Amino acid sequence: MRQKLLLIALVCLLVTSSLVATGRSEEADVPAKDKFHLFLLVGQSNMAGRGKVTPDDQVKNPKVLMFNKQGKWVPAVDPMHFDKPGIVGVGLGRTFGLEVSKDNPDITIGLIPCAVGGSPIKSWVPGAWDAPTKSYPYDDAMKRASVALQSGQLKGILWHQGESDSRPERAEIYEQKLRELIARFRKELDAEDVPFIIGQLGQFEENPWNEAKSQVDKAHQDIAKADDKVLFIKSDGLTHKGDKVHFNADSYREFGKRYAKAFLEFNAKATQE
Repeated sequence: MRQKLLLIALVCLLVTSSLVATGRSEEADVPAKDKFHLFLLVGQSNMAGRGKVTPDDQVKNPKVLMFNKQGKWVPAVDPMHFDKPGIVGVGLGRTFGLEVSKDNPDITIGLIPCAVGGSPIKSWVPGAWDAPTKSYPYDDAMKRASVALQSGQLKGILWHQGESDSRPERAEIYEQKLRELIARFRKELDAEDVPFIIGQLGQFEENPWNEAKSQVDKAHQDIAKADDKVLFIKSDGLTHKGDKVHFNADSYREFGKRYAKAFLEFNAKATQE
């Protein structure tokens, strides 16, 4: 009997640990809608995050929440994304949320992770299927956003994507596709005045850019220059995790700070105007 009770206790402990790990047991209290500022995280793997997770990345902050896979608001801890569970890790989103929260302690930040590793921009249109992740990147993001936005107000869209389009046949049409995507996000999310923040692709000496990647980068920068509600965040000085593609955890955190700085400066300017 004693062994049976010990076995039951062990099973209960494992189930509880699993629930905590997935954020399902810690549903957070959500503030009033006008005090809950939401940010959509979209793109591919460098938005989802592939950095090594440490205990510090899992420290909870009641002012920074995330919309988990189950559609619940829980404390924002890494890994936040769930596109590829076996390899997902630290990204830039949590640091972004913490930095923005510091600037305004009266509000709560809500992060809506929707990035899909490996997804080219052609996957970010209605009805597009991404076979490796068995998902519909754009449609799934819109479904999650529509539910999340019932709780708060959308204040920004964070985008990092382009590695999968850094090949000749895709790079040529990338700018047009991204302009269409931004317009679609704005229309469907009623977000005409919300900043769209683009992060620059990784610049790694061990993996020099080809012409196609330079073309994707130019598209990012040209769109930001032509649209005062599109912000471009440079990746100067950031390093990879060893695979010459994905940033390491420290670089993701630094990138998150740069995204936050650009957003806060945009907000301050908009307030003055």
